[in-house]
Amino acid sequence: MLVRKIALKFSFVDLPDGSRKIHDKPMPLLGGTAIFLSFWLVAGYFLFVHPVYGMEILASKMAGVFLASFILIVMGAVDDKKQLSPKLRLLITVVAALIAIGWGLGLEKITNPMGGILSLNFWPIQVGSGTFFLLADILIFIWLMGMMYTTKILDGLDGLSVGTVFIGAVVIFLLAISTKYYQPNVAILSLIFSASCLGFLLFNFYPSKIFLGEGGSLFIGLMLGVLAIISGGKVATALLVMAIPILDLARVAYVRIKNRQSIFKGDREHLHFRLLDAGFSHRRAVLLLYFLAFLFGITTLFLQSIQKLYALLVLVVLMAVISHYVGRNK
Repeated sequence: MLVRKIALKFSFVDLPDGSRKIHDKPMPLLGGTAIFLSFWLVAGYFLFVHPVYGMEILASKMAGVFLASFILIVMGAVDDKKQLSPKLRLLITVVAALIAIGWGLGLEKITNPMGGILSLNFWPIQVGSGTFFLLADILIFIWLMGMMYTTKILDGLDGLSVGTVFIGAVVIFLLAISTKYYQPNVAILSLIFSASCLGFLLFNFYPSKIFLGEGGSLFIGLMLGVLAIISGGKVATALLVMAIPILDLARVAYVRIKNRQSIFKGDREHLHFRLLDAGFSHRRAVLLLYFLAFLFGITTLFLQSIQKLYALLVLVVLMAVISHYVGRNK
């Protein structure tokens, strides 16, 4: 892999520390750059050069997403080399999310779990010739930030983050080609992105030959969050795929705040590390989390809105049971 050779040549490497960084030798970073390039070279052609199946409808929104993802990749490369402060990384990530939203990434409505549609067109703000709806944009911002930091945290075991995102992208693709939704433009983007993730996963699955790096882990979270939005608010779909790591992120944040620790503090409290401490092998831990993501993600193909809510509640209970089990066996 070309990116791997470049990372090694210019010392973009992650050094083991015997705790959270459990690899036994320096590992090349910048892997997210490979996903970024493979996705945007192909998607950019269909969006901006030769639009097909309604891709031109998404072009203006995806231009902002491209700029946001480029910022994340550049920031990640600098961080991989020089270790930026957590606050600066957070600030740049916020800017990237705001750029995507400001460029037109919007969500006008979502499905009401109790039936019908919930409009998000509240608190309009006129900026130039465009109109922003503050409620919708706040929700999108929270969603994108949540997805980016979830995939960042997941990137603690080989292949876990990119494999889970791959599952999410495939589920959105299957929904987009179904007769109920049929969105060929979203299906094309989802297929390109899932293929980019799978190509990288071949090198990132245990034992990994290259890591995503800071920018890569944030970029794949951004893209999964964007796909969920442009597919007509398939937030519940992505949420079910990512529910276990999202709930785990919330749990760890709560524990750190309760103990008056920094939420940016690195430790081995996340579920994937606790599975290892409970006796799971690296591969078994990753495959278990893949299975749960696939199991609950695939249910979105046939569950109704209220049933998806029930599935999410089941996941909350399952998360509590797993956390109790691995906590007891640490």
